[in-house]
Amino acid sequence: MTLVRWRPGRDIFRFRDEMDRLFEDFMEKSPARAEPGAQIWNPEIDVRETETEIVVEAEIPGIDQKDVNVSIKDNVLTLKGEKKIEKEEKEANYYRAERTYGSFMRSFTLPTLVVADKVAAKYRNGVLSITLPKSEEVKPKDIPVEVK
Repeated sequence: MTLVRWRPGRDIFRFRDEMDRLFEDFMEKSPARAEPGAQIWNPEIDVRETETEIVVEAEIPGIDQKDVNVSIKDNVLTLKGEKKIEKEEKEANYYRAERTYGSFMRSFTLPTLVVADKVAAKYRNGVLSITLPKSEEVKPKDIPVEVK
């Protein structure tokens, strides 16, 4: 029997890597997949605020404008959409297929009240930009102080 030197640091990193791999495998084999490459996915989103508006930008490349829905209800912004497979190739032998297809839905509670009637959404170069003007009630106001 050969003695093997125990190195706890190496074993901990090996265990961590194995747990990461198991978790990734679990997430990739989601039951939501209806077909190869189809799954629920979440686009990357930035939310920023200025004095007069809130701006939401979502990266949704490859999605047709008609497949995107933006709605506001009770100060919650909801983005829904679907990235469809362009064409199905039954005879193709893929070496690697990393692009994801399927539906997404993201909802955000907005940090301040907005004027829903004046919300504007633009889609350009795979980025959806939504501009939400703040309500007059929440816009900062300067109040002059009188000196007597």
